Amino acid sequence: MVTAESLFLPFAVVTVLWFVSTGLVAMINHRLRQSFGRAVIIAGVCASLGLALLVLTSHSTSVWAAYASFVGGLLIWSWHEISFLTGAVAGSHRDVCPPDAKGWQRFSMATMALIHHEIALAMTAALLLSLGTMTSNPTGAYTFALLLIFRLSSKLNIYWGVPNMSDELLPLHLSYLKSYFGPKRLQPMLVLSTVAIIGLGGYFANAAIKAVQPNEAVQASLLCCLCMLAALEHLFLAIPFRDSALWNWALEAKNKKTQV
Repeated sequence: MVTAESLFLPFAVVTVLWFVSTGLVAMINHRLRQSFGRAVIIAGVCASLGLALLVLTSHSTSVWAAYASFVGGLLIWSWHEISFLTGAVAGSHRDVCPPDAKGWQRFSMATMALIHHEIALAMTAALLLSLGTMTSNPTGAYTFALLLIFRLSSKLNIYWGVPNMSDELLPLHLSYLKSYFGPKRLQPMLVLSTVAIIGLGGYFANAAIKAVQPNEAVQASLLCCLCMLAALEHLFLAIPFRDSALWNWALEAKNKKTQV
């Protein structure tokens, strides 16, 4: 029997993990560049731990296994985030976009600025999903795949243009990426993307309510909450709210370095 705890506890877990993990990644990537090598190594160790969690829980249908697999997917994702934000894996083009670049030229240059990171994400998602089809607990694989979809949606919307360019979490050594941001105005695609993500969250919410087994309810609830947080991040792109203010505690190191 599915209990209220199976439906609501995952939301608290995902929200806390989202808040803390985003802050920690921001904190790491705004430190001195001399520490980036160590950060990538630590992230690699965490990714290995995440993969181990996915493997160890792959055939378990218990509630704790769903949580562990979800955390494993997040750890692997964080490794990719840190490798990108430190500049270890970004793209082959790291120059500012020329002011006169338009159309296909601008799009191709923006793509090449991120291409290595995007290929790494796509290959990891394909690997995890292929392994997930042969397991009883693909929570971690689904988590990584959803994060990839949400991040790609955010990147495309920022490229086309959004009203609120809250880019304080972007490290200084990646500031050239700001030249590929679109105009500050609301585009129909941002609205459609947000509605689609909310709809996907509704699908997982319905799956959680109708789940027969507790682990199925937990898995669907975790993914539903992930969708709602992604929709919130898309909403932040449309309204005049500095979402980076949520992580001021993590950006303190950056502010101190700037003042010096």
